[in-house]
Amino acid sequence: MEMKAKEVASILKIIANANRLMILCILEEGEYSVGELGEKINGITLSALSQHLSALRLAGFIESNKKGLNVYYRISDQRIIEVIKVLKVMYCQED
Repeated sequence: MEMKAKEVASILKIIANANRLMILCILEEGEYSVGELGEKINGITLSALSQHLSALRLAGFIESNKKGLNVYYRISDQRIIEVIKVLKVMYCQED
């Protein structure tokens, strides 16, 4: 159980950033390019967005796919999809 707790803590540490959480919430809906993500997240520079995408990719949460001149991102870890779905139900529903 201790090993699982450490694994979960590591996952939560990475997604505990508001911008990374927003990126994952958007990517839970499907595949998006950097430009599309930038349009959906207010107040983030493309440089900061790229850094967050890199951190998520290094953690193994997302993967990229180049199509033409654009790079598209999607969630590659089913556990992350499930976590984001739960968070959306609990915190993103309209009253």
